[in-house]
Amino acid sequence: MEASRDISRLIEIMAALRDPKAGCPWDIVQTFETIKPYTIEEAYEVADAIERNDMDDLCEELGDLLLQVVYHAQMAEEAGEFSFGDVVHAVTRKMIRRHPHVFAISDADSPKAVKTQWDEIKAEEKRERAERRARRGNTEDFKAGFLGSVQRSQPALTEALKLQQRAAKVGFDWSEAAPILDKIEEEIGELREALRGGQKDKVKDELGDLIFALVNIGRHIDADPEDALRGTNTKFRSRFRHIETELQKSGETLEAATLEQMEELWQAAKAMER
Repeated sequence: MEASRDISRLIEIMAALRDPKAGCPWDIVQTFETIKPYTIEEAYEVADAIERNDMDDLCEELGDLLLQVVYHAQMAEEAGEFSFGDVVHAVTRKMIRRHPHVFAISDADSPKAVKTQWDEIKAEEKRERAERRARRGNTEDFKAGFLGSVQRSQPALTEALKLQQRAAKVGFDWSEAAPILDKIEEEIGELREALRGGQKDKVKDELGDLIFALVNIGRHIDADPEDALRGTNTKFRSRFRHIETELQKSGETLEAATLEQMEELWQAAKAMER
């Protein structure tokens, strides 16, 4: 099998990888849930390539993201749900429907009018999706209620921040930052207790509560948690790189270094930042 510019070749490759008898052992056992993290990761890598203005990387990362779409469509087809062609049909139908001022007759001749028209069509599509879910027996609507406008698809830290901001609009909020610190200490205690109990699900649950409380203190001190964590990630990269380069200068490797050596170099890197 050879590379091709035709999307059908990519679909053929994915079908071959998923073939129960002759396919790849790793690909065969994957599910929507196990592939989901890779889908999210590839979307972030596309964003990273755009931020770096690296067109070579962007081309490759868009291909990796497209592979994720084909992967999910292949699994759905195997389950008798839908195919890649159905995905393409759905999105082309949506784009044509949402742009009657381009593909049909419409009096939307300004950006404001187009936006109004777009919102009306989206609302109609939302009603249709609700009807389809109901016919399939899926009546749960995550977009219902006061918090329904907060998108679940965004990064968890951002979702937590927006949920808190939304709830604060109706007074469900701390009046100041200090009590949140007490809440954080309470959550740390509950996490310690869960760790002692050795219950994995309970530990995960308490860790989520702690992170949610940390997001809350960030909101109250006007420090976006995503930005704060990204800054810490940058510091960690820089300090760890210092450890690596200093060890290399001494003819040593990360794998052979002791924790004490790495900690000493870490503290040196911190001192250099001051």
